[in-house]
Amino acid sequence: MDLQKVPIPENNEIALEYLKSIPDYDDNFNIEMLIQKILTDDKQYDLSKIISAYQFAEKAHRGQKRSSGQDYIIHPLAVAYILLELGMDTDTICSALLHDVVEDTPATLADLKKRFGQDVAMLVDGVTKLGKIPLFNREEQKAENIRKILLAMSQDIRVMIIKLCDRLHNMRTLKYRPLHKQRETALETMNVYAPIAHRLGIRAVKEELEDLAFHYLDPFAYSEIENILESKKEEREEFIDTIKKRISQQLKTLDFKEPPKVEGRVKSIYGIYKKVFIHQKNIDQIYDKYAVRVIVSTNIECYSVVGLIHHMFTPIPGRFKDYIGNPKGNLYKSLHTTVLGKEGIPFEVQIRTWEMHETAEYGIAAHWKYKEGIQGRDKMEHRLAWVRQIIEAQQTSDDVEEIVHSIKTDLVPDDIVVMSPKGMAVTLPIDSTVIDFAYHIHTEIGNKTIGAKVDGKIVPLDYRLQTGQICEIITSKDSEKGPNRAWLNIVKTNVAKSKIRSWFKKERREENIIEGKAQLEKEFRHNKINLDREQYAEFLSDDFKKHNCETLDDFYASIGYGGISLSKIMPRLKDKYTKLYSAEEELSVVPLVQPKNTTKNSIVLDKVDGLAVKFAQCCNPLPGDDIVGYITRGFGLSVHTVKCTNYQAVVSRNNAEELERWCDIQWTENSDSQLQTSFEVLASDRVGLVFDITAILREARVPIVHSSSRNLKNGNAIFECTIVISSRDQLKLLFDKFRKIKGVISVDRASV
Repeated sequence: MDLQKVPIPENNEIALEYLKSIPDYDDNFNIEMLIQKILTDDKQYDLSKIISAYQFAEKAHRGQKRSSGQDYIIHPLAVAYILLELGMDTDTICSALLHDVVEDTPATLADLKKRFGQDVAMLVDGVTKLGKIPLFNREEQKAENIRKILLAMSQDIRVMIIKLCDRLHNMRTLKYRPLHKQRETALETMNVYAPIAHRLGIRAVKEELEDLAFHYLDPFAYSEIENILESKKEEREEFIDTIKKRISQQLKTLDFKEPPKVEGRVKSIYGIYKKVFIHQKNIDQIYDKYAVRVIVSTNIECYSVVGLIHHMFTPIPGRFKDYIGNPKGNLYKSLHTTVLGKEGIPFEVQIRTWEMHETAEYGIAAHWKYKEGIQGRDKMEHRLAWVRQIIEAQQTSDDVEEIVHSIKTDLVPDDIVVMSPKGMAVTLPIDSTVIDFAYHIHTEIGNKTIGAKVDGKIVPLDYRLQTGQICEIITSKDSEKGPNRAWLNIVKTNVAKSKIRSWFKKERREENIIEGKAQLEKEFRHNKINLDREQYAEFLSDDFKKHNCETLDDFYASIGYGGISLSKIMPRLKDKYTKLYSAEEELSVVPLVQPKNTTKNSIVLDKVDGLAVKFAQCCNPLPGDDIVGYITRGFGLSVHTVKCTNYQAVVSRNNAEELERWCDIQWTENSDSQLQTSFEVLASDRVGLVFDITAILREARVPIVHSSSRNLKNGNAIFECTIVISSRDQLKLLFDKFRKIKGVISVDRASV
């Protein structure tokens, strides 16, 4: 950049002097650009403080390089510039320049507080990652860092705005990172940071984060959509320009306080992807692919423009949305209508006031960018209510990873709006149930819910609500009435789960202890963890600390009310048990004798005492399967099916030494074995599919250890589940029922 072209007021001697001495960084972002942006902005900044923060950061990071090979200082400069574009204040800009010095250099928070003040030190601390916590695995560590940011954010929203801009620049330069890091960072961005940007209403940041993450998560689909848009670029621009001119011409027939502004845009690549691939639509069926925006001065003018648009073009039925009367959860307001022009191409028209536009574009950052447009602490408090809800919901769970799940489910961009009988609009995530609605209204209403009416008709408690419906909750007058444990598997929102768990935690401690103890001992038996009860407290001591439990009863109670998920901690406990006790349980290999009883129900190890038996997870044998045993070194007998790929590989190699450790075994008649197995259901993707499958399992009283589902590009979905079951015959009955579910294509066993 030519220093002579930087417009510097004559009286700003600090900036003028400093510009002469700055080093030249070969990058899109440098201190020259930052200073020029500050000097040409309408806002007042403390430039000397910002320059001092840059000097401190540049010295602290000197010698450090980014993955691209560039000087590290480029990154904080870029983050600061993005924040300037959002209109943030001096302390936020300083904090952006300094946001990595505590984490990556010898500088301390005390140094920052002394030199730049309490606010800057607090903001930097908020975005600084926690030190390595030995008790946490990688996922738990990431979750704990997100929780720390949210806690800081609940005190000062600028923490999250800095973090979003930090993540945005990291995503822009992600190509320099290893492939596995690219995917990991992109996934976290899509699941955590983009939903937060959405809830804060910062549209530009949210859409860019989604598009960049999508580029790394599915480059083929990204390229395909990009090529479609690029191939019709001139045609698209011509169409949007034509529509804008026609609307602008007609707007002259109405009286406005100030001349309206007309803009045009194309939907983001990820926005198109969601509708084309996820919702299985043809790209020509995306009605809001093209959008024209009209910005006016008052609410009345907004509704007048809608009337004009509907007179000019043919409105498409069911495509009018009034977000002025019913704002979105992030306070977004606009009128949306989709119409059909003479060209036969549908397009969306968004109509809003200037204040609505500022909120829609900059979200909560508009509080700093346009203070005259968004005033009052009440609006800020309302915007931050969801942060506190997530933190409160997570506090009733002792699972640190649940906070990530909360963000993924409660902050999804696609919401529904349901009305109460008194006309109150309630915004909920898609697939929310009437129980979610009840708890959103009030905790006590949720606790005492016994039924519900939707649009005047009685519905079950697991009924999935839809936008526009009127929901009436029926409550019990019984003062002792409380929620049902089964509701934890029904509700969608983590706020509802939190309030249900909180009730059981407070009202049913003794019951929770009994329930938790039974669950833990069952899992210990299933995983062959053989400990005396006196050994439990010592064995679980690390988990006590991780889950904020002081006693064994606290631990039992937390399992009982759902605060601790056994399915998540058991693999780690199994590994710990193996390391601690495997040497003590070293077993001598004892030859197996042919069983006397050949009926097939449980494993016979005739006249063999003390030999541990485990069931191989590679094939999950069940009573009724043809099985074979493998004698391990020190861990007893491992049971496989004869069709197991591992066993078949040994047979095909025909190696005598390998075959010597395999032996014929059979099931016997008497057994109450409960074994773990996994299955996959392939089906056409639709709302309610997972519920239909799990309903069959609940009806059969089959415990679910783990379940997950994912969408396929061809419109199908795969549901994977691990259950505890007694026999192959029982599994066959379940499979027969699954195959009768609408849209199911196939049901097969799978490995864990």
